[in-house]
Amino acid sequence: MSTAEYVKSGPLVGVRVIEFAALGPAPFCTMLLADLGADVLRIDRPGESPHPSDVTWRGRRSLELDLKNPEHVALGLDVIGKADVLIEGFRPGVMEKLGLGPDVALSRNPRLVYGRMTGWGQNGPLAQAAGHDINYIALTGALAAVGPREGPPSPPLNLVGDFGGGALYLALGIVSALLERTVSGHGQVIDAAIVDGTASLMSFFQGIVATGLTGMGRDINLLAGQASFYGCYACADGKYVSVGPLEPKFFARLIELLELDPGAFPRRNDPVNWPEQRRLIAEAFSLRSRDAWCAMMEGSDACFAPVLELHEAPNHPHMIARGVYIKQAGVVQAGPAPRFSRTPGRAGAPPCPAGAGGTQLLAEWAVLT
Repeated sequence: MSTAEYVKSGPLVGVRVIEFAALGPAPFCTMLLADLGADVLRIDRPGESPHPSDVTWRGRRSLELDLKNPEHVALGLDVIGKADVLIEGFRPGVMEKLGLGPDVALSRNPRLVYGRMTGWGQNGPLAQAAGHDINYIALTGALAAVGPREGPPSPPLNLVGDFGGGALYLALGIVSALLERTVSGHGQVIDAAIVDGTASLMSFFQGIVATGLTGMGRDINLLAGQASFYGCYACADGKYVSVGPLEPKFFARLIELLELDPGAFPRRNDPVNWPEQRRLIAEAFSLRSRDAWCAMMEGSDACFAPVLELHEAPNHPHMIARGVYIKQAGVVQAGPAPRFSRTPGRAGAPPCPAGAGGTQLLAEWAVLT
């Protein structure tokens, strides 16, 4: 790949990141940093490459290292000596066994920000157990609150744990540690556990439950999808729309647009009334297609949006107007976020094969001369 493909733009230009290839939240965190200008070297096992369409691997160059080979470990330490940030997503203790743990890395480079991404954390009874997003969010109370009132909870993809409680908290930790380093001159280790981050994401709900105003049961929580004014409804064409007018004035606007009798919605916050009120709203939405309701309600204060399939989202006029999506190497994908007025980010080159561009980057970092 050409050098031009790695021209960086964003507030993190000049930050050097070494990433030990892992799965899920770690590469997504690295993608966010790369989108915002960080220069990333991915360390791959020989012969292991990401899928060319996996956009979370964009914006890197790669170096193949056999970390069971002492010479390759030594080269890895040389790279660590030139890096600002290290990201790894292995089980606790794996990097130490490879000779690349925090103590060794920080002794080589005291300014290094060492980011560790795990599900359960670096310590605790479950630290060495296998797990995935569904398990981590189950332990925090998040999973129990999602889904219909009947039957088991519904996993919200792996957005809440892996990407919300994991990758985003690791990214926040990294930029915070880089900022602190400008004062202290020292790096540090970040223990980013998905259970920690997801528990933090649940802070709002812990607060409102403590007030006694509501509980987290799926049949009584205002945001669990059972309330008549916060959920999804089927349209005449079998497609769905979402409504969320929590405030009375916005709910009044929804009822007006649906041409329903406001008197049919007494004590709307009482869960006892939700089934009948949902039935009335469901009947109204079933009379027109999703597109017809969009023509009537989008842009109003009814707190309305169509429920779009993933392939539909890039074609929505609002998303087009904001340029939310880009197309790269034939794959439609979200562009960098958030947006900066002076130093905008830039989506990096498509996922590269293992070993592509790594030697050139080592020369740029003055690891190889």
